[in-house]
Amino acid sequence: MPAKPLNRSGGLSAAWLLVLAFLSMTAPLSTDLYLPSFPRVQQEFAATASGVQLTLTGFLLGMAAGQLAFGAISDKFGRLRPLLIGNVGAILSSVAAALAPNLEVLVAARLGQGLFGAAGIVIARAIIVDLTRGSETARTLSLLMTVNGVAPAVAPSLGALLEGPIGWRGIMWTLAGLFALMMLSVSSVFRETLPPESRGEHGILGGLAQLFRVPRYLGYAGLFATSFAAMMSYIPASPFVYQVVMGLPPLAYGALFGLNAAGLIIAGYISSRLVKRIPAQRIVAVAAPLLLVFCAAILALALAPVPRWLLAIPIWCAVTSVGFLMGNSSALALGAVRHVSGSGSAVLGATQFVFGAIVSPLSGLAGDHTAVPMAVIMTVAAAVAAVLALVLRRRHG
Repeated sequence: MPAKPLNRSGGLSAAWLLVLAFLSMTAPLSTDLYLPSFPRVQQEFAATASGVQLTLTGFLLGMAAGQLAFGAISDKFGRLRPLLIGNVGAILSSVAAALAPNLEVLVAARLGQGLFGAAGIVIARAIIVDLTRGSETARTLSLLMTVNGVAPAVAPSLGALLEGPIGWRGIMWTLAGLFALMMLSVSSVFRETLPPESRGEHGILGGLAQLFRVPRYLGYAGLFATSFAAMMSYIPASPFVYQVVMGLPPLAYGALFGLNAAGLIIAGYISSRLVKRIPAQRIVAVAAPLLLVFCAAILALALAPVPRWLLAIPIWCAVTSVGFLMGNSSALALGAVRHVSGSGSAVLGATQFVFGAIVSPLSGLAGDHTAVPMAVIMTVAAAVAAVLALVLRRRHG
């Protein structure tokens, strides 16, 4: 029998929170759990570094398209059935990736993983908006976005441990198992949260069209996407920055990723507590300029003749700053479009991953012996986020 969604205080019950966190974590885990296996994938398929990075780009593009599709569909047909369909597709795509005979098939399978895996992350946000109001929405989304941001940060640490004993194909089988466990959890705990009378009356694309009439939504969605892009500039470049530029062994690379993940977790937790007393707009208005300062520091150190290990300090600060931005900016965006929250969640996530797909291969353009491209892209993305935060603060108080 499905669990009750709300507890006595009006917040989400523990069972629902756990499954929603699982939904948000599984697809981002797929983003880069196999990052430490890039060299082995490159060797097995005799590919270039940019060719291997296409497997990540394909996944991100799939996530973008999948969120648009499943978010809009869930506004029209409810949340539960599209979510289960996405689970099945993600399982099959993971199996195809594990059995891939060449790089082309692997890229296509990763595209499918992103396309179907997107159902979990986009519908999880919509379910929260269906069930909560006010600061509870911001608090829950901050916690959820922490998981969403932590998963791609901790994935290389886990991947470094798994890569040796099971290899990248074993990691793909592991992902298939995670998606199967997700389907079982959804079936056991969830029930439909969008009643028929609340579903869209204007077709699947009607909800998407309504979003572009709300400037507040568009502004915070852009801020959410650019802050994520700053982090995604760093994640695919990180194996080379830490292991080649800094000269660290794989285990040290995994440990530093874990430290960055800890900063993201702490920031998300602090943000979820602060939002009860400080408006989310104010938190965003402070965190976005700080992100720009830290990204600019990364660029300055990458260009300066200083010890390379110093890069780890502003990288940690920048990743931690993102923890204050993602949950609050998404809550502010979705709070402006509650009537089409599935479509709002879809565009929010699609924009996020389109930006990630664009910046991901760019960070390796100058080769694996410099951190300058990564630092430049991080700084540009952070600058756009800071400008958006300033404009939104002036326009909406």
